[in-house]
Amino acid sequence: MPLTKIEAENFTVFKDITIPFGKGLNVLVGENGVGKTHIMKLAYAACKASKHDVSFSQKTTMLFRPDQSSIGRLVNRNKNGNNTAKVSVESDAAEIGMTFSTKTRKWDAEIQAEENWEKQMSDLTSIFIPAKEILSNAWNLDAAVKMGNVEFDDTYLDIIAAAKIDISRDVDSASRKKYLDILQKISNGKVALQDDRFYLKPGTQAKLEFNLVAEGLRKIALLWQLIKNGTLEKGSVLFWDEPEANINPKYIPVLAELLIMLESEGVQIFVSTHDYFLSKYIEVKRTEDSNIQYISLYKDETGKIQCETASEFELLEHNTIMDTFRKLYREEIGVALK
Repeated sequence: MPLTKIEAENFTVFKDITIPFGKGLNVLVGENGVGKTHIMKLAYAACKASKHDVSFSQKTTMLFRPDQSSIGRLVNRNKNGNNTAKVSVESDAAEIGMTFSTKTRKWDAEIQAEENWEKQMSDLTSIFIPAKEILSNAWNLDAAVKMGNVEFDDTYLDIIAAAKIDISRDVDSASRKKYLDILQKISNGKVALQDDRFYLKPGTQAKLEFNLVAEGLRKIALLWQLIKNGTLEKGSVLFWDEPEANINPKYIPVLAELLIMLESEGVQIFVSTHDYFLSKYIEVKRTEDSNIQYISLYKDETGKIQCETASEFELLEHNTIMDTFRKLYREEIGVALK
C-alpha cells in the first residue's frame, strides 16, 4: 500500500503543489526553505493516522509544533487573503485529507475520508528518522515533554519508541541478517537497551553509553536497531531527514546500498538530502529493477515553490546540488589556469 501522491494548498511554505511519489525510493532535493521536511512530515502524519487512535490533524500538529498547538498557524502566510489550507495524501488504496483555517481551534481540522483510510491502511508501519540523533537523550524524554519541561516534535518521541519496541520475535531472516551484518561492521557493535537508556555493545567489550559514541555511528546503530526489531520490513514506509548528516563520507556508499536493498525488499523510502555523494551513489548502486525517483522542490521566478521529478539525478533541470558541484568545478579550473 505505497503512498502515491500528496497535494497541499496554502499549507506552510506551499501556495499549491502536487507531488507524485514512486513506490520505491524517493529522494527529495532542493535548497533550504522549500519544504522537503514539511512534505515528509505531512506524509508521515497520514501514515500514522492509519491507526484508529491517531488523528491526522492532531498528529500533524504534534509533528510541526506550532505555537499553542494551533494547526491554523500552518496556513501559508501569504498576501492573497486566503486563510484556508487543504492537504491530502493518497495511496494506491485510499486517500485522506483535511481542511483548516487560521481560525481553527487547536487541531480541530475537518478530516475527509478518515474512516476508509483507517480501514484500507490499518496494517501500515512507518517511521521517521529526524536529522539529529536523539537516542543518546532518550532517557525520560517522553515524560519531560509531557511535563512541559522540554519541547520536541513527535518525530523524536516516535523514533525513541520505535527503537525500544521489539516487533519481531523470530530468528533474523536471511534478508534482515545481511543488513545487520553490514551495519554492525560500521557501527562496531549492537544496540542494547537497559533502564530506558541506549548503549552500544562492541562485541565482548563493555557497553558504551550512546552519548559517548560518535553521532554518525549512533545513526548507523539506530538503523541497525530498527531493522533488528522488525520496524523496517516489507510494506513499511521509512522517512529519513538528511541521512548523510554527521556520517563519515566513506560510509555514504554503504548507506546508499542499504537504502536500495531496503527498497528492493518492499520498503517505501523518502529521504531528503543536500549531499552530492549520497545522491550520486544511489544512482551508481541502483540495479535495473530499482524503483527510484528524484524529486526537486524549487522556487520559480515568482517565489512559488514548484515540483519536478525525474528517474535519474542528472535529469533534474532544477538541481541545486549539481549546480553547486558544477560551480565548484569551474572555480577549480579557474584556479588551475591561473
